[in-house]
Amino acid sequence: MSLEEWELNVQVENPVDLLSLAHHGCDLRGIYQAQDLMDYFGMLNGPTYLTLVRHFWVRAQIYDLKATQLEMDEKVLIDPSLEGKTREEMGLEPFRREEIRSSIMGIPVVISVDTVAGVIRRASEGRFVYVLSNKKSPWIPIVNRTIFNSSTKGKYSELNMRTKMLLKIQNENLLPKGSGGDKPSLDHKVFLHFFLTKERDNVPKYIFRHMIKNLKDSQTIRRNCIPYGRLI
Repeated sequence: MSLEEWELNVQVENPVDLLSLAHHGCDLRGIYQAQDLMDYFGMLNGPTYLTLVRHFWVRAQIYDLKATQLEMDEKVLIDPSLEGKTREEMGLEPFRREEIRSSIMGIPVVISVDTVAGVIRRASEGRFVYVLSNKKSPWIPIVNRTIFNSSTKGKYSELNMRTKMLLKIQNENLLPKGSGGDKPSLDHKVFLHFFLTKERDNVPKYIFRHMIKNLKDSQTIRRNCIPYGRLI
């Protein structure tokens, strides 16, 4: 990790008053109920422990298939007779899932998709479409039709109030933009498309992949914004 704890900015999710929005003519409750996220929005009123979040993030590492291969390579370097053996034969645990591994005050802490699902009280199930090309993807006319009511890309000013509010909440609470640009990626647009059409998507998996991306950005391009202050 190239960043120090004092350099990190924690992005804390903003509480959302859905009742007040409904009172002012922008009722989003049905949309979030369709995604089973009402418990998540209730959680946003809770505290955030900034020091512990920074402590976790600066020590975090991604445990994936690449990391497991490095483990096996190190074992072979130490004992060449292990060449060609399975992880179990090397005395290593089998790879079960991708994780973010860190520690807080010396205590190991692991975050996975299941961890996120448990925290937001929402099952990890539904559609998941991620890492799309912005140039030739068949999703482009689909999301344009849903978001802008047109087969071509529109402008932010052309969005109705409900869609603008959904996008704002998405950027601040579900897939935080942090220090990134205001322009949503195609992945963000597809995520918004599922909400607008009330098609159930895999919100915990989207959140976890967004965590992974931000952690990689922290380690490679020194992006100093930590998303999900309350989830960590």
